[in-house]
Amino acid sequence: MGDLEIVTLIVIGINGIISVKGFNDTFFFDKYKFNVGAIKSGEQLRIITSGFLHVDMTHLFVNMLTLYFFSGVVIEYTGTTNFFIIYLGSLILGNLFSLYFHRDEDHYTAVGASGAVMGILYSAILLQPDMMLGLFFVIPIPAYMFGIGYLLYTIYGMKNRVGNIGHDAHFGGAMGGYFITLIFESWVFKDHLLMVVLLFIPIVVLFILQKKGKI
Repeated sequence: MGDLEIVTLIVIGINGIISVKGFNDTFFFDKYKFNVGAIKSGEQLRIITSGFLHVDMTHLFVNMLTLYFFSGVVIEYTGTTNFFIIYLGSLILGNLFSLYFHRDEDHYTAVGASGAVMGILYSAILLQPDMMLGLFFVIPIPAYMFGIGYLLYTIYGMKNRVGNIGHDAHFGGAMGGYFITLIFESWVFKDHLLMVVLLFIPIVVLFILQKKGKI
């Protein structure tokens, strides 16, 4: 973890340039942010562009720091091209997930690379589940335990609208990283089958709750 590959630097740079532009240009920010009503009216490009905008420097820093920690694992196992595909695929799936859950809220808006970053994080967990993460940067916890726990928390957050956080985009992004990685790296089924199953459980829980109208 923490290897600053050139491709990671490029992604961080793109996020930084677009986000800073948004900080200083309200028109630009409003034109490209995620907005349900605008997307339903035909501005589907926002599904992608909103993933490169951030609310402030703290929001940008946290997302890029997380990307920095886990991108190296994904690049090492999958290569640069597939890393890009996982990143963008997770971004898009995260925002499509958010669009689905907020489809009747035309004024709902959001920005941030969190969906894409969650996809990279969950890809890294699948590829290297024995790595240790620092919960709150202090408490050591196995990656797979964090992955399962965070998805369950995200379901709770979606159900109870906890905080000003796009929990649905986080969950959709994590799903993107999960499924795209399994497509690219089928060996994971053989080598890390238990992790594949454990990380799939929260996804099943979410769809059961959604089917029953509880989320």
